[in-house]
Amino acid sequence: MNEKVMEKIIEFRNRRNWEQFHTGDNLSKSLVIEASELLELFQWGHEAKDVEKLKEELADVLIYALLIAEKYDLNIDEIILDKIKKNEKKYPVEKAYGSSKKYNEL
Repeated sequence: MNEKVMEKIIEFRNRRNWEQFHTGDNLSKSLVIEASELLELFQWGHEAKDVEKLKEELADVLIYALLIAEKYDLNIDEIILDKIKKNEKKYPVEKAYGSSKKYNEL
């Protein structure tokens, strides 16, 4: 995780005194709202037509995800690597290669 980016996010939040509103549930709700705005870009097609809007919505999703991790003092690199290890067991290459089936269908 790029620490300068996280520092900038925290600085932005703190300068506006928004930490008081950043409860786990509020951050999670905001993440889902932003994710649905990202999904809306794909509502009528398989690809987003406006890449600039895509970048903005994706940035919003990532910012809220990072703020949740910061709130609970989670190490982004660690939780991602742990999840990949779990997924490697659920989706072994020899069964999952080229398949979109869920792990319990492999």
